[in-house]
Formats: sequence, C-alpha cells, structure tokens
Amino acid sequence: MKKVFTLAMAFAAVLAQPVLAQDETTEAPKESKVKVDAGADLVSTYIWRGQNLSGAAFQPTVSMSVGGFSLGVWGSADFQHGINEFDWTASYSVSGFTIGLTDYCGAAARQEDGTFPKYGNYDNHILEANAGFDFSEVCNKFALNISANVNLVNDKDAEGDEQFSTYIELGYPVKAGSVGLDFAVGLTPFEGVYSDNFNIVNLSVKASKELQFTPSFSLPVYAQGMINPYSEQAYLAFGITF
Repeated sequence: MKKVFTLAMAFAAVLAQPVLAQDETTEAPKESKVKVDAGADLVSTYIWRGQNLSGAAFQPTVSMSVGGFSLGVWGSADFQHGINEFDWTASYSVSGFTIGLTDYCGAAARQEDGTFPKYGNYDNHILEANAGFDFSEVCNKFALNISANVNLVNDKDAEGDEQFSTYIELGYPVKAGSVGLDFAVGLTPFEGVYSDNFNIVNLSVKASKELQFTPSFSLPVYAQGMINPYSEQAYLAFGITF
C-alpha cells in the first residue's frame, strides 16, 4: 500500500509541472493546462452499489486533471454515527474509455476512544481497479455507459483468501424536460462483498434538476431511488450539490 501512496504522490507532482513551468517563463500568462475542481454533496442517506453505507452525510471532493489524466480525492462524513471514508482515485480517459485505480479507506466508525482507525493501517484500505466506456463519446444518439470494478487488494473472505469482488454497472441518462434521469443496473458475477453468487444488486434511478432561486443563483438537487433485489432492500435518498 505504501507503493500505491508513493505512486499517487508522484502522479500529483507530474500534474503540477505545467503550472511550475509557467512561473519560470517571462512570456504573458497563459491559461493553465491543469484543471482543478472542488465541490460537495449533502445527502440524506449514503447509498452505494445497492448498499446503505450510512445515514445523512457530507461528501466533499477535490480533483485535478491534465489532458486525459485525473487525480482526485473524495470523502464522506456521517453526521449520526461518525462514519468516515477517504478515497483516492487516479484515472486516464480517452475517446470515451476510462481506466483507473481507487484506494478506499473506510467506511470506518469511531473507536471507543473517539478516534478513527489509523489511515496508515494497511487493513483499512481496499484497492480497486476500474474500467469503463461511455458510448455517447462516439455516438451522440446512444448514451449507454458501462463500467467494471474489481477489488485487487485486501478483499478477503472468511478464510483469509482474496475474493476479487466484482461489480458491473450499465447506465443510461435521459432528459425529461428540466429533469435529468439516470437509470442504472448493477450486478456481481460471483460471490464477494456484494452477494453470495451471481446477482443483480442494484436497480436505481436518479432524478436531477436545478432549483432557480434568482436569475444568477441556482442549486442542483437530486433524488435517487434504489432497489437491491438480492438483499430485498429499497432506499430513497435526497442530495444537494454545491
């Protein structure tokens, strides 16, 4: 895991080079090739891949990209039970195709002494490889997107063997007036953290729109309904994006 952190820091240093190089020239300032973005969601329930991971939570994110490369960090802080999550993601995208790695740390609840488990503890991390393709990048009339996600490290079964839990999702966005609808079907092909065998574990629809308060200020909001046929659970969440 230390190697993963080292590679992530090296990747961030590479992304920063265009900015540093610009400071060393006497030419007129140019628009930086590095793009930085930040935002946050406030959600009533944290639901993810057919699972309810926590109650109401604040979920900030920061990302930096140059060309097709992107490095980002995402977190979730639960208000009620003190559940904390901190994830790194590195990815590369070209012509609708994306590959990446995600380091999940959490969701971990507070310990008896009021602190969270140590971030540097190897057992608190799961490394996932992911790949996806967005057909809308090559065909405007076909917006299907598909992704596959496989746990590579620290996803062990009861016997201590790596089980390589896999989640595959197909999504399709449509527009209905001022509301955007995102439909998704998620499944796992074999036993792992998502189910005990091949199963559909996520049927969801997310409705998003902009609430216009003034001519110059609007607030993106969304509602998401999810059913997990395997666990026979259903969830409904509301979110605000800043």
